[in-house]
Amino acid sequence: MNKLEFLEALRARISGLPKDDIDERLSFYGEMIDDRIEDGKSEDEAINEIGTPDEVASQIVASTPLSKIVKEKIKPKRQIKAWEIVLLVLGSPIWLSILVAVLAVVLSLYVVIWSVAISLWAVFTSLAVSAPAVLVVGFVALFTGQYASGTIAFATALLAGGLAILLFFGCLETIKGILKLTKMLILSIKKCLVKRKDVTQ
Repeated sequence: MNKLEFLEALRARISGLPKDDIDERLSFYGEMIDDRIEDGKSEDEAINEIGTPDEVASQIVASTPLSKIVKEKIKPKRQIKAWEIVLLVLGSPIWLSILVAVLAVVLSLYVVIWSVAISLWAVFTSLAVSAPAVLVVGFVALFTGQYASGTIAFATALLAGGLAILLFFGCLETIKGILKLTKMLILSIKKCLVKRKDVTQ
């Protein structure tokens, strides 16, 4: 693949971005290829170092704000005809209610995921607070001669402390997973909005 083919393939994959962004990115990667060629590399080597058009396009889409992509996507490409407006208005009770329902389901699923994470943190907090409190109760029981109660309190405090430590790491992994899922969802939405033309490499 030569420089021109690479840039054309890249243009096709990011064609849903604003025109200024496309021109800026193509210019940037064109200069990057030229710089590598000036450093003594062949055109193929320079392009291979940068990555495939798919990889580069994914990086570009990931770094572009979702608001910019949505703004470009909803910008009318042509004048909307009167009959199209009438159809949109007449069909709005159907398509609008379906859109709201889909958004509500997606949002509620996302809220449920976060509520599970918050619940886990609440359990961790209660275990972390109860462990020292039960330990104090155990000491008091031992000093008052209630050895069985003191031993049980110590065992309970150790169990609560151990569970709190395990749950802390579980909570951290849960938050990391949710943030990773959020990032993947936003990237998927961006990729859906950025129109990609079919190109043969």
